[in-house]
Amino acid sequence: MIFKTIFEDIRAIYRNDPAAKNIEFLLYPGFHAVFVHRFIHPLYKIGIPFIPRLISQISRFFTMVEIHPGAKIGQGFFIDHGAGIVIGETAEIGENCVLFHNVTLGGTGKHGGKRHPTIGNNVVIGTGAILLGPLTVGDNVNIGANTFLYMVDIPADATVVGTPGYITRLNGRPVNIKPNKTNVPPDRVIGNGRTLEQELTSTKS
Repeated sequence: MIFKTIFEDIRAIYRNDPAAKNIEFLLYPGFHAVFVHRFIHPLYKIGIPFIPRLISQISRFFTMVEIHPGAKIGQGFFIDHGAGIVIGETAEIGENCVLFHNVTLGGTGKHGGKRHPTIGNNVVIGTGAILLGPLTVGDNVNIGANTFLYMVDIPADATVVGTPGYITRLNGRPVNIKPNKTNVPPDRVIGNGRTLEQELTSTKS
């Protein structure tokens, strides 16, 4: 299973980076970091102390990519360029996701337990984006470069840009919506005179 996942990670490099040729996947620091994570994550899950963290820190030194061994990462994961990536302990990333350099999936310092973002499938997160807290990002989402999301949830099939982040496209239609705060019902969050729940309903009709 782990080798199938690694194979999908390699395929993701060629799928997302037209500069990749022949066996050049071996030169990608993002691939090195993810490759190491694939082996130390099971060790962390079964409760082996110290060693997974030690290996992750060694990997961080050589790749400039910090992935906590507790993070859950789906197959087909691609990190472009690599430098400055931070992925926290309770972060969860779905399948076929892409992260560019200087992305942070971090915590707020105010939560216990689940305290890092949950990312859906087929999500692209642009350079310098910062996502903080146990927020949720749906499937097929594009997050623009330098976007900042703090404790807000993003629905599926959306494009998000800005600091703080605003939804500018939803289900293929241009919109201008303030995202939901995490754990707050949609009808309490208003953007452009409409709730996110109303906009989701209208874009599907």
